[in-house]
Amino acid sequence: MTLSMWMVFGVTLMAIVLFITEWIRFDIVGLMVLLSLALVGIITHDQALQGFSNPAVVTIASVLVLSGGLSRTGVANVVGRHVLVLAGKSQARLILLMMATAGLLSGIMNNIAVTALLLPVVIDIARKTGQAPSKLLIPLAFGSLLGGQMTLIGTAPNILIAGFVENSGLTPFQMFDFTPVGSVVLAGGILYMVLIGRRLLPSRESGVAAQGRSIDIHAVYDLQNTVITVTIPRRSPLAGLSLAESRLGVALGLNVLAIRRNGERQLAPTPGFILRGGDQLFMQGRIEPLESLQSWKPLLQPDQRLPMTDDLVSESVGLAEVSVVEGSSACGCTLSEIDLRTLFGVTVIAIARGEKLKRSRLQEIELEADDVLLVIGQVDRIQALAAEEDFADYGSLGSRDADSKYQLEERLMNLIVPEESPLAGNTLKESRLGDALGVSVLEVRRKDESVRLPYPDMVLEVGDELLIAGREKDLRLLDAFQDLEVHRDPPDIEGLESDDIGFAEATLAPRTSLMGKTLPDLFFREKYGLTVCSIWRGDRSYHSNVTVRSMPLRLGDALLVYGARDKLAKLAHDPDFLVLTEEAREVYRTSKVAVAAAIMGAVILSVAFKLLPIQIAAPSGAVLMVLSGCLTPEEAYSFIEWKVLILIAGMLGLGLAMQESGAANLIASNVVGSVGQFGPLAVVAGLFLITALSAQIMPTAAVAVLMSPIALSSAADLGLSPQALMMTVAVASSCAFLSPVGHPANLLVMGLGGYRFTDYTKVGVGLFLTVMAVVMLVLPLVWPLTG
Repeated sequence: MTLSMWMVFGVTLMAIVLFITEWIRFDIVGLMVLLSLALVGIITHDQALQGFSNPAVVTIASVLVLSGGLSRTGVANVVGRHVLVLAGKSQARLILLMMATAGLLSGIMNNIAVTALLLPVVIDIARKTGQAPSKLLIPLAFGSLLGGQMTLIGTAPNILIAGFVENSGLTPFQMFDFTPVGSVVLAGGILYMVLIGRRLLPSRESGVAAQGRSIDIHAVYDLQNTVITVTIPRRSPLAGLSLAESRLGVALGLNVLAIRRNGERQLAPTPGFILRGGDQLFMQGRIEPLESLQSWKPLLQPDQRLPMTDDLVSESVGLAEVSVVEGSSACGCTLSEIDLRTLFGVTVIAIARGEKLKRSRLQEIELEADDVLLVIGQVDRIQALAAEEDFADYGSLGSRDADSKYQLEERLMNLIVPEESPLAGNTLKESRLGDALGVSVLEVRRKDESVRLPYPDMVLEVGDELLIAGREKDLRLLDAFQDLEVHRDPPDIEGLESDDIGFAEATLAPRTSLMGKTLPDLFFREKYGLTVCSIWRGDRSYHSNVTVRSMPLRLGDALLVYGARDKLAKLAHDPDFLVLTEEAREVYRTSKVAVAAAIMGAVILSVAFKLLPIQIAAPSGAVLMVLSGCLTPEEAYSFIEWKVLILIAGMLGLGLAMQESGAANLIASNVVGSVGQFGPLAVVAGLFLITALSAQIMPTAAVAVLMSPIALSSAADLGLSPQALMMTVAVASSCAFLSPVGHPANLLVMGLGGYRFTDYTKVGVGLFLTVMAVVMLVLPLVWPLTG
């Protein structure tokens, strides 16, 4: 092997490892591959950029816009709803019609978009027919994957493979050249799922309803056992506080869904709602934190000694003022989100904003330009913070100056951990003193030891003296929580909904930009005015407010949201979410259905009759979608999967490098060629297996780019039809049936169906073998392997 081959194989191995481990996002991996090949000289700098101007990249982007036009006007929704209604209550008939509908639509639309569009329709039908969603959602995803193999524009791999064929000087694939093999593959896959596959699917509850909407949502999310009713005593310290000030949600991990006062019920109260003694609160979440709190002895008791700021300051620990500069990325963020304690080891104990001082619940305050933060910490860590571009050094302060300017003596308290306190044995983080009471622990004194600015993992002991920055009335909230009257009668769940207020289910849209972010990161409550009560992930739901707020969102999560129905409609119009509850769903531009369908039809026919090449017809159709009002320009851009395009542009460089370095010929002769002695069918089988197994762990577009040069080299070495082997690669690239990570369509239905990883493998193995058998039998009839 030449040095160039070794380099190409090294870059390929690096890409495969990164695709499998997902340490780095796949589009970045594509760029790394491209730049690596250019830097070591395997491809020229001009060749490195050719991928971005490749007709296939332009075509794929345009097809995504066309698909978006059909989505936004509701073409797929209209077709899917009318066809699936014909299924009745028969599970077999429903799966047959659903997969056929998804497959046919995927022939002209992006298969992820088809899955997302039909998902709410299938869930609605599941609810009305009593089917478990877990019996239907994997067939939906698999149907969309199978159908994409039927036309040139059905999937990105088909477009890429057609480009490789044309660039090699061979007769290019036309629009419906994929249809003979693809249609039989779709029919075979449907037959397998109807006769065998559906029997292997689990019958499992999930975060989507399967009976009547309201009844099932209540049952699946176990609202009967996670909604509790409590009454505020007449003279409670909570009386006169707003819901936000009461800290009921933060301290107890509970959501307040409704409040009954004088026999009238206020549904979905706002954070500013003022509590009164005698109010009855309907709260959702786990009851254990409240029960535990109410069984506690006194949590903390005051120490009579007067706390002094002098006790905190030393040669290494100091007080300083740091200002927030204009244009800082910290503006609009809370201290909790910035987390200066973790990043810099400093604690903010007061904020000066103009003439106003803020000294309590600092973690919840959104910072503004020119805010002055009084921080305490190691001197070198304060200096590091002040050196950041988002902040400016405002000067150090002596303890007495800080006491005088910020009136700290009114906010510092000495507290002792008494015997039998539940805090003993817990870390500061586990105690949740900051979350529950909005206070900061500045020092822990233990016998002869003193720990200034303790870290969250410090374990508390009986007798510990804590120096706390906070308000005495915040500590009194502990007594108020302990005095809440918990009612053991079953809650009136039905009374939590009305014509204007209710529950709905939502999930992340396929092209969302929100994966990995938490609800506080999104300012979800502030932006939408809705409460996320639970998150269903995998085969269980999470109810605790604390847990739900800290969970990074994933594709396939089902969110149970509660609030005003007009707010739910606002959520439905956000492109980052899919609302699964019918009455809150997005309103389509149905007046443009005929226009969108006509544009798509014109694109298909112009390519089929060779009036225009696909790289001209598709962009023309995309522009018409915008000019006709089927899409706004902003929506058109949002439907383009930029990450996929960057991945493809990068991987096209790898395909070129494999051809020019001879690496593709080497693999073809040593790997694929080794089975050539057993005949052409053995070559097809070997190529199919290598490609299809790669598609379980790598993006399908990357697999197509990687395997196309190998297929072309194999055809040349063995004297086989290049079109036949490239068609094999096209079909195999879309056979991502064995794992949920093989394709975004699989991930999209995973949480909603309550699936486990092994569910895909159990059902997918048979489908994988079925498709392989169809290819072995049908492909040689349509595309002769020799001659």
